Amino acid sequence: MEKEFKLRSWEKQDLNSLVKYANNFNIARNMTDRFPYPYSEADGMAFIEFATTTESAHIFAIEVDGEAAGGIGIHLQYDIHRKNAELGYWLGEPFWGMEIISRAIQQAVDFAFRNDDETDRIFARPFGSNTASQKVLEKNGFILEARFPKILIKNGELQDELVYAIRREDFYQD
Repeated sequence: MEKEFKLRSWEKQDLNSLVKYANNFNIARNMTDRFPYPYSEADGMAFIEFATTTESAHIFAIEVDGEAAGGIGIHLQYDIHRKNAELGYWLGEPFWGMEIISRAIQQAVDFAFRNDDETDRIFARPFGSNTASQKVLEKNGFILEARFPKILIKNGELQDELVYAIRREDFYQD
């Protein structure tokens, strides 16, 4: 079942919905520790401040039914990595399985390639245990480039780090 959504800039008035959907262990367990659990109002305010002022990323709210129910960002790299950008995303659990993240990834990657001539490769780094994220990346044409066994520590457990990527020329192939 597909559900309508839109990508847009974060706004201060998104604080309540951000905290409502982000304060969920099932989301936080697949994110870096910078995405805390529990997720407080202070965490939400700090994130919105970052998302609305940073210049090295394109960070969007995923709006569903008039609420900011998730987020997706393209984080530009610099120095010798300047041809690359990192993709990160999350979505409130009530909206899982509705094709929202898959379509949001398509839109965010297209936006990044169209608006940044420097970027030729977009990568994502899901945990080895996050099969849903792996599947959605593969569905969007991302290729598994590397697996680093047991190098991440999350919730007291060692996790594999995977690196998926898509290149500009592959994204626009018909």
